[in-house]
Amino acid sequence: MGGTMISHMNIIVTFVFLSSLHVFSVSGSSRNLPIVSFDEGYSHLFGDGNLMVLKDGKSVHISLDERTGSGFVSQDLYHHGYFSASIKLPADYTAGVVVAFYMSNADLFEKNHDEIDFEFLGNIRGKDWRIQTNIYGNGSTSKGREERYGLWFDPSEEFHQYSILWTENLIIFYVDNVPIREIKRTREMGGDFPSKSMSLYATIWDGSSWATNGGKDKVSYKYAPYIAEFSDFVLLGCAVNPLQLSKCDAAPEHKMIPTGLPRHQRVKMQNFRKKYIQYSYCYDRSRYKLPLPECAIEPKEAEQLRGFDPVTFGGAHHHRSKRHQPARSNKFKASSI
Repeated sequence: MGGTMISHMNIIVTFVFLSSLHVFSVSGSSRNLPIVSFDEGYSHLFGDGNLMVLKDGKSVHISLDERTGSGFVSQDLYHHGYFSASIKLPADYTAGVVVAFYMSNADLFEKNHDEIDFEFLGNIRGKDWRIQTNIYGNGSTSKGREERYGLWFDPSEEFHQYSILWTENLIIFYVDNVPIREIKRTREMGGDFPSKSMSLYATIWDGSSWATNGGKDKVSYKYAPYIAEFSDFVLLGCAVNPLQLSKCDAAPEHKMIPTGLPRHQRVKMQNFRKKYIQYSYCYDRSRYKLPLPECAIEPKEAEQLRGFDPVTFGGAHHHRSKRHQPARSNKFKASSI
């Protein structure tokens, strides 16, 4: 009797948890923030006819084929804010395909640019998409600060919200309103925290050289075109004049813009990381003999990653697996094949 009751209780708890996740991901994803149409907020970046704005004006498809990738860019530069989009990724065989949703000022600061990245890394048939986050500040491209995760859903089945909060002292990445990573500006980080005004970009491109199994599995164009769908654009940032980068036209104020992580959100982030983190630069002993100075080592997270890959995260002196190499490439030049 007791075992049956416990079993029923477990089923109920699991059902409630999954139901709350579903409600959270659907109703809480956009935070009820104002949505802008594509033409209000963005412009075509590259890709000839591989970018298509839908009739509603609020959704856009970008695609990768044998000729080229494609992408778009925000019309304004921003200095801090909350930026978001709903994204549906390509399905089936997607090895080598990279979809990126990110902030950058590489066009203005070639040698000392800043960047805040969401990168979605495709996979072979039957294997899941992976999501990667990264930041650069003041041209610190020699210090990759990547983290990589699995997800609790298939991002090719329906739209999910991906968001970036960027303030003077804090960066938070969100998936469906669940915070997955927090980066605090610290004295130890020096000038490596993104601090200059940036544009927002979305691109799809061929990352065959590194994106899947260290380049072992490449894009197969017999499955092309690969189409990434974007909608629900949120651009609540401090817009700046390119000629006066230190001045904001208007700093948006909205009660739904987060300013940090309250306790319940921090618990959500911790739970996500326990289940889904696959890589973090802070624990990569084959890459950094000592963690970068801003790293705060969490013993449980370190143990979890050692179990996932003892060579990379345990400090063993073996040849490093290619799948953990810094995943960098020029998103502009690599986009046109």
